[in-house]
Amino acid sequence: MLKILKHLKTKDWLQVGISLVFIVAQVWLDLKLPDFMAEITQLTQTPGSEIADIWLAGGKMLLCALGSLASAIVVGYFASRIAASLSKRLRSLLFEKVDSFSMEEIHQFSTASLITRSTNDVTQVQMLITLGLMLIIRAPIMAVWAITKIAGKGYEWTLATGITVLILIALISILLIFVLPKFKKMQVLTDNLNQVTRENLTGLRVVRAYNAEDFQEQKFEEANEELTATQLFTSRGMAFLMPVITVLLSGLTLAIYWIGAYMINAAGMMDRIIIFSNMVVFSSYAMQIIMSFMMLALIFVLLPRAAVSANRINEVLDTEPKIKDGWLTAGEAGQSGEIVFDQVCFKYPDAAEYVLEDVSFTAHKGETVAFIGSTGSGKSTLINLVPRFYDATEGDIFIDGVNIKDYTLESLRNKIGYVPQKAVLFRGTVSENVSYGDNGREKPLEADIRDAVRIAQSADFVEQMDGQYEAQISQGGMNVSGGQKQRLAIARAVCRKPEIYIFDDSFSALDYKTDRELRTVLKKETGDVTNLIVAQRIGTIMDADRIIVLDKGQVVGIGKHKELLQSCAVYKEIATSQLSEEELQS
Repeated sequence: MLKILKHLKTKDWLQVGISLVFIVAQVWLDLKLPDFMAEITQLTQTPGSEIADIWLAGGKMLLCALGSLASAIVVGYFASRIAASLSKRLRSLLFEKVDSFSMEEIHQFSTASLITRSTNDVTQVQMLITLGLMLIIRAPIMAVWAITKIAGKGYEWTLATGITVLILIALISILLIFVLPKFKKMQVLTDNLNQVTRENLTGLRVVRAYNAEDFQEQKFEEANEELTATQLFTSRGMAFLMPVITVLLSGLTLAIYWIGAYMINAAGMMDRIIIFSNMVVFSSYAMQIIMSFMMLALIFVLLPRAAVSANRINEVLDTEPKIKDGWLTAGEAGQSGEIVFDQVCFKYPDAAEYVLEDVSFTAHKGETVAFIGSTGSGKSTLINLVPRFYDATEGDIFIDGVNIKDYTLESLRNKIGYVPQKAVLFRGTVSENVSYGDNGREKPLEADIRDAVRIAQSADFVEQMDGQYEAQISQGGMNVSGGQKQRLAIARAVCRKPEIYIFDDSFSALDYKTDRELRTVLKKETGDVTNLIVAQRIGTIMDADRIIVLDKGQVVGIGKHKELLQSCAVYKEIATSQLSEEELQS
């Protein structure tokens, strides 16, 4: 938990210092109240006392109460500002850190867990900081100061107070032993509940298509019931604490007055007023001591869960991305769009077998290199190594004569126009989606956006939308069809004007006519750009300059369409399953 506090800035620590001053002032004012109460008690018990003196003592008592209230408001204000500032900073740090993660780190934590850590966990820390400044600092000061005030005013009362404090400490300790593990478990269960909810929402169409609503509801109920049971256990444990503290407070008050009654009864007439006054003062200070421990008990309710949350936040912030930034911003002079794979091997973290083995090829500027193979042959994995979503386990990849690990990630990705298999659109306008991101150059002009949309065969439906290029796209592109979404994703890559296009089975959502027209226009308009295409359809890649056939992660054939029909059995098998005899011979 203390590690989180290093993210507080100088301004925040200054506010902590100011809060500390007002906390001390609040404690001093609160502890002055029993003194004025004792003075009023003595005045009322002493014959001949003036009513004006009682009013004066009462006025001072009221001023102390108002001063304590004002101090509490100031402390609350600064505590809220400090906690809000820290939580804002933590959310920003988490977002930036997650943004720097490779897919390996994302999978290590899971998306649902990262969302929980950025929201729920930060909120837990924020609550603790807010209450901590008001209670954690105040309670010990109050307890120690009150103890010094009552020292020497009666060992019998002191003994009763000490026993009460010991019982309270023992009770809190026992509760923490049983409840703390449940608080740790609660955050994991929250992750699990978020995971189930997210899985259901993202796969809603499949759930409905297979009438699996009951199955998903059962999964949710199991996760929900486990979390609820854990929350109830912790809540019951902490709920048990408050009534016991109330009983202890009442019991201590009763003990002080019972002991005081015996002491007054045994004292002489002149000493009785002093003992009675001391009893009233001692009772007030004893209540302050117990209330201080009660405030600490409240913190102990929040501290375990906040400590777990802080550890989970630190886990993310302390995780170093496996993919390190390079230092070069440009390739070798005279080279542009050339890609070289040199004996590249890759396996996923903790996997036993390689997904890719000894892959070597060269794609020259302006060439179209296609990849084809059966499902699971490593096609998508291979092209995901180019923008460094993962790093090759063995071997090297070069772009423009430079190892991609030597480029800054920004410079490397500015060279690439990437279109994933599953198109992703963001909430905003068509123009904002097409011109999305930073390509290291000036922001695209409206003419550039229109050209990109035209090349991607999207102008027909975009210009029919309400608002045309300023038409709104909903989150995830839910208000356009799959094919339209894919074409807008291709337009985004075109608008970037990169050296290299990467199409990860990006044409599968398009019909054959649109697919052919789009590739024809792409070849004509961007002929000097290198294309890497992953495809399942032979028709998409028949005209490629080079086709690389993968089987179980290994290259089993490289060549043009007609060459591979003669030399590669795997390619011929795929081709004969998709094309007629006439198409094969053409």
